[in-house]
Amino acid sequence: MPSTIKPDTPKPAWEELTLAGQPDPSQLDNIKAQLDLVLLALEALAKVGSEAILQAAADLNLTDVVADRVSLWRLRQSSPLRRGQGRKRLDVEEARALVLIICHLAKQQQELIRRAVALLEQLTEQDREPHQAALLGDYLDTFNNTYQERMEDGERTPTEQLTNLALKLLIDLLFYSAPNGTRRLWLALLDRSTRS
Repeated sequence: MPSTIKPDTPKPAWEELTLAGQPDPSQLDNIKAQLDLVLLALEALAKVGSEAILQAAADLNLTDVVADRVSLWRLRQSSPLRRGQGRKRLDVEEARALVLIICHLAKQQQELIRRAVALLEQLTEQDREPHQAALLGDYLDTFNNTYQERMEDGERTPTEQLTNLALKLLIDLLFYSAPNGTRRLWLALLDRSTRS
């Protein structure tokens, strides 16, 4: 006899992503910038492209927020760090959707993220440069090149600063791939938006 139980359809976990009050425009700008950087790190490490992001939106029933490549491009271009930014203002619902998408993708790539972080720890203990491991070297090169290509200050940002940012984001991705990753990312965004 076939089962009558329907598999749970993932619903946006909005209840985990609460706000004490509406963020002001500068806080939203900081949130936009942070989300774009985390997505950039995922792209650089796991070659996550727009198709994977759109598939994650579909998996999470978020196609009303991220419907197609154009809407995704507009969301990404809303980052104040981007060249030619400012075409679209990010709202809180879009930020929540991106948090859910990022964490969904990070969970899918958790094994790769763990391997990269373990390599980083190993090289740090051996007092060796991260570039000496192929996985980390490729990640750092891709991150640095993409940042320099897409971001307003990309060409002026020292390589060492970009490398430090990329490694910090890599470690952050490990936390965002965990079961409570959405809440961690959301709280980190809110915390950084008030400190910046």
